[in-house]
This record gives sequence, C-alpha cells and structure tokens, in this order.
Amino acid sequence: MALKKLKTADPHIKGLAALVSGPNSILYHKEDLIAYDCDGFTLHKHLPKAVVFPKDTEEVAKLVTYCSENGLPFLARGAGTGLSGGAIPINGEVIISLVRMKRLLSVDLENRRAVVEPGFVNLKLTNSISDKGYYYAPDPSSQYCCTIGGNVAENAGGAHCLKYGVTTNHILGLEVVLPNGDIIEIGPNGIPDAPGYDLLGLLTGSEGTLGIVTKITVRILKNPEAKQTVLAYFDRVEDGSQAVSDIISKGIVPAALEMMDKIAIEGVEAAAFPVGHPKDIEALLLIEVDGISAGIEEQINQILDVCRARNVREVKVARDELERGRWWANRKTGFGAMGAISPDYLVQDGVIPRSRLPEVLNRINEISAEYGLRIANIFHAGDGNLHPLVLFDARIPGETEKALKAGSECLKACADAGGSITGEHGVGIEKKEEMRFVFNDDEIIAQSSIREVFNPHNLLNAGKLFPSPGRCVEIKTELKAQQEVIGS
Repeated sequence: MALKKLKTADPHIKGLAALVSGPNSILYHKEDLIAYDCDGFTLHKHLPKAVVFPKDTEEVAKLVTYCSENGLPFLARGAGTGLSGGAIPINGEVIISLVRMKRLLSVDLENRRAVVEPGFVNLKLTNSISDKGYYYAPDPSSQYCCTIGGNVAENAGGAHCLKYGVTTNHILGLEVVLPNGDIIEIGPNGIPDAPGYDLLGLLTGSEGTLGIVTKITVRILKNPEAKQTVLAYFDRVEDGSQAVSDIISKGIVPAALEMMDKIAIEGVEAAAFPVGHPKDIEALLLIEVDGISAGIEEQINQILDVCRARNVREVKVARDELERGRWWANRKTGFGAMGAISPDYLVQDGVIPRSRLPEVLNRINEISAEYGLRIANIFHAGDGNLHPLVLFDARIPGETEKALKAGSECLKACADAGGSITGEHGVGIEKKEEMRFVFNDDEIIAQSSIREVFNPHNLLNAGKLFPSPGRCVEIKTELKAQQEVIGS
C-alpha cells in the first residue's frame, strides 16, 4: 500500500502498511474498525489499533515480526464467528485478518487429504470435492461461513462429531507463524500419529495464543454409501434424554444425534427454515446413521424401537434427500433462530457424560427459574455437548448480568456432573474464570507455562483462555524465585 495515501501520523500504521501488498490492505479509521470490535460473543466490544490483510504466509510473518519488535499486541482473525470472544481485541491489538488467504491449495484423493489456507470456508471444502465422492467431516453450524483456520484455533466440532470426531481428528499438518515471526511446519508430510510430542494436538484448540496458522493439511473422507435420518418427537424431555443413552447402549454409533427442547423448537419454527414441528412438543431428536447400505436399515429399525419404548409421540424417517436437508437446515439455524423469539441471547457450551443428561437438564431448568430467564436447549446429545441458550433483553437494566450469571451456573452444573465447560466453542474471554470449575491452580499454571514457551512476551492474543491474576500468579512468582535461588 502506498504510504502517501495514509491519512495518519501514527508511525506504526505506516510501518504495518508497508508490509502488506494490494489495495485496501489496512484499516485504521474508527468507522472501519467498529466492524472488528467483537466476534460472535457480542457482550464485550473493543476497538483494534488496526486491521491488516496479508495475502500470504510471508506477509503474516513480516507483520508478526514487526509487532513483536515494536511491542504491539496482535491477534489473528478469520470470519469472526467464534462464540467465546477469542478474536476480540481487548488490548487494542493489531488484527491480522486472514480472510484473503482463502485458497484450496491442493487435493490428494489417493491419500485422502487436502491443503487449504486458513481463510478457506469450511463448507466450501466439501462443496469443492463432493463431485469426486469426498467430503470434509467437521461441520459446525456456522460451516457456511466459518473458516478452517478458525476451526483449528477453537477445535470446532459439529453435529457429526459423535461418529467422526472434532477438528483435531482431521488435521494432518500445519504451517504456523510463531509469535516472533518464525515460520515452522508441523507434520509436513501429512503422516498421521507421527512420533514425538503431539504438537498438532497442542496447536489445535490453543485459541490463537501459541501461533498463527497459515496453511492446513486436512483429512478428507469418502462419502458414505448410504445414510438415513430419523426425526422423533417426545412429550417428556426425560424420555428423549433416555432414548439417547438407549441408542448408544445398543451398540449403534449414529453419525449425529441432536436434541432440541420446547423453547429451542419455538425458535427454529419462527425463523428461516420451519418444518412444522408440533408446537406443544417438549423435545425432539434428530438422528442420522450412515455407512454401508446393507446395515443401515437394521440400525434404523433399532432406533425406531428404542424411541417407541421411550413413549415417543411420533417418529419418522426422512423420505428423501430434500426432506432430510430441510430437517438439517432447521437444526443448523438453531442459534441464530433464537433472535426470532428474544432480543438477545447468550450461547453456552458445556459437556457432560450422556448418562447425566436428565439431571443436568433438570438443573438448567432450575437455573432458568432462579434467574427468571428462559433457557433454550439445543445440543449434540450423542456426545453430551450441551448448548444452553440464555434468552434475555439487554435493554432491561441488570438482565445482561443475570444472563451471564445464569450461563456460568449452567457451566458449573456441567462441571459438577463430571463434564467440562467447553466442547467446541473455546474459552476465550467468556469462560476463562470458569476454568477454575475444572482445573486447580497447579494445572492452570502448567498450561499457561506452555503458552509462555511459544509466546514469552504475551503479545499474541493476551488475556484469553486462562483466569485473571490470583493465586496462580503468586505460585508462579514463588516458583520463579525458587528457580533463581537454585540457579545462583
């Protein structure tokens, strides 16, 4: 970008602009930066110092080196669909936007892998290879717009992760720019389960705090020979919850096993893709099985038997691909559909053992009553990944704070049941204090110490993932003092 076109006296803006090529490669005016003050977690908003748009790995490395040498905090951002505040510039960061790095670099059908840049949209990969009989399995609800780089950062899941796993199960290699500007390759040959430390596993889900991913080698799968989808309506949430456990205990591993309660159904039926769910139903299950054609019918019959044994009101099998597609479109708009029945909502992301599903849902209902806020439940029931959606009105004084407290209580209920505070949305700034529900101080110190190896000056996406200073900082100070004594 030609420096003479910049209308600013800030030397760092000029320095950053000199490192990126092409028109409109940097934003720095307030009116332009407002669009980057939050991600999908909209309760916190902070303006970045600037937004820069590199076109390749080399430009990313130059930007990172500049920020590192000049003490400028920075972070990477993709489509901004994250739900935990991981891409919010809480320290006035320079945002390195990866949306221009959006190429499908190669496809290797023989070895079932593809290489993409981080700004490549998730669903676009499947669409690019479906005519060859292949697809990319991780399918978060935002897959039509979220980027694979962001999926790597958050270790995103999706409806079909019950059978096929989350993002980390499909990553074979990464190119990463470290916080000092160095470029490294992890798993450069795309060989799964390479010997040595699992650096792929470490980087995947590190929420953009260890490095910036600039190239991704992913596993692609052959399309299943057959698939069928079942929709079941229940008059009691408890019956639907028990049917989930019964299906798994039969030895069936569905490709997906989703559940929505009455409030969630109200939302999706009021939004873009209604399918005519009964208005008085308390819960529904959306179940999909896939695999070899010869075994599908038997699995479907077993699922129908389980549902009937659990007092299902109605259960039906999709008649064709069109009906199946309508059911899934209805489900995948679940989060956004809450806007049709509530001015604001907060999405949570806890995980529990499947066997504890009825009691945790009861506890969430109690939390709803205690705070006087409706809570919709729409979630991946098969793997116990709950998504309580706390509905509120930010225009009413105090309701935002109540919603945050109610959401935290839902996460505590998950942790108390032997689960976790996140399954696929990440911790970010939203849930970092709730990390104490599942980790003690020593465990938090161990994790933050790993971050310091990669990010010693804490310039990359600082203030995310781990709790605010407290006893953890005191312990780290004590350990450092002990090390200095030993060293002397």
